[in-house]
Amino acid sequence: MTILYKQCLEKYGSDYQIQQEILAGRLFKLEKGVYSEKKYESAMVVVSVKYPKAVFTMDSAFYHYNLTDTIPEKYHLATAKSTRQIRDSRVVQKFENSGTLYLGAENVEFDGETIVMYNRERMLLELLRNKNKLPFDYYKEILGNYRRILYELDTQLIQDYLPQFPKSNMISQALQLEVF
Repeated sequence: MTILYKQCLEKYGSDYQIQQEILAGRLFKLEKGVYSEKKYESAMVVVSVKYPKAVFTMDSAFYHYNLTDTIPEKYHLATAKSTRQIRDSRVVQKFENSGTLYLGAENVEFDGETIVMYNRERMLLELLRNKNKLPFDYYKEILGNYRRILYELDTQLIQDYLPQFPKSNMISQALQLEVF
């Protein structure tokens, strides 16, 4: 289990006890403020623990759902507009309207831990919302993979999400023309 320093203090009682657990080999300091009972932990899990109010999106989610074989160079996180800027070189931050931040966010099992990521239905809408910002070949690859799994998607969920986004008419039109 990967936890923050504050949670370590609650669990072990003091900084001294945390240091004793580290010396005994039962706890490992992965980076400043992040500890784990495992010696090595996935960077995605560490990022998830460091930014618990963020949601994995875009390249990170597309890769996780096997919609692309391009390994993301950075972790893409969506946060509320009011959130401070994340100063972590591993992270690309996308500020999201707080009303839609957790729309489609789910707890996903990853490497024995739970992380928060948008579901495939929300990610289809994100793909269409951001199509002009993505390289054309990358967009077409992901869109083609969505067409292959179309019958696995909850289309009612997509229809429920759609009106909550700005430019929903444009997204709806792209959905009809390019996906369905």
